[in-house]
Amino acid sequence: MAKQLMIYERAVPVSSEAHRDWSVKTGDTFAFAKEINSVPILAAEFAVSALEHTIIFAGEGDAVFPSVILGMRDNDNAHVNEDGSWNGNYVPAFLRRYPFVFSRSGDGDTFTLCIDEEFEGFNNEGKGERLFDADGNRTQYLETMLKFIQEYQNQFTRTQAFAKKLVDLGLLEPAQAQFQMAGKQSALAGFQTINRAKLKELSGDQLKELAATDELELCYMHLQSLNNLTPMARRLADQLDSE
Repeated sequence: MAKQLMIYERAVPVSSEAHRDWSVKTGDTFAFAKEINSVPILAAEFAVSALEHTIIFAGEGDAVFPSVILGMRDNDNAHVNEDGSWNGNYVPAFLRRYPFVFSRSGDGDTFTLCIDEEFEGFNNEGKGERLFDADGNRTQYLETMLKFIQEYQNQFTRTQAFAKKLVDLGLLEPAQAQFQMAGKQSALAGFQTINRAKLKELSGDQLKELAATDELELCYMHLQSLNNLTPMARRLADQLDSE
C-alpha cells in the first residue's frame, strides 16, 4: 500500500485578522482526496466503517494506526468519482474534518486550529459558511468545527493507545491481498492485520482487559471487515472492464 499522502497543501492558523472576511463551502467535492487509497480511521468509527470498508493497520512501531482501504491502486481513491462526488456511504472523519486540522506545538502541549488555504471551497466571496462575524468573533460554524476537531483529536489519542496495545501484545502481522485487475493478477501490500489465532491465545486476564475497554470488539470488527476487500476489488475490476 502506498504511503499515506497528505491532503493539506498550505495549512495555516485560523485567525480573525487573516480570515475575518473568508468563508468555507464544503460538501460539494472530495477531489482533494482523489489520489489517496487509504486514510486513518478512529476506533469510534470501526462499527460503521466495517459495514463497507476494509480496516487494516498501517505504519511501523509507535506509528501503527488503523486505516481504511479506499482504492486498490496507488494514487487512486475508488470512492471519489470523476466529478469529485463521493461514491459510497460512510465518509471517514479524517476527510470530513478537511479543510481544518490541528497543528501541535513542539512540546506537544498546545494545539492550534489551522485551515488549508488551498482548499477550493475556501473563499472571500461569501460562499458557504463564514468563519468570523463582522466583529471578528467566531461564527457558530467555526465553533462547531473547532469542537469536531477537538473530539477528533481526543479519539485519535484513544485509537493510538489501542494500536499500541495490539503491537505490545504481538497481535499484528504483515498481510497482503491478491486480486484480479484488468485480467492481471495484482497485489496490495504494506499493511498489517490481526492474527486471529494469536488473539484467541491471549490469557484470560488479557482478554478480560480488552473486553472491558471494548477493544476486543474492535478487534473482531477489524477481522470481519477484511471480508469487504474482495467485493471491492471486484467492483473496481468491473469498472475498469467497462471503461
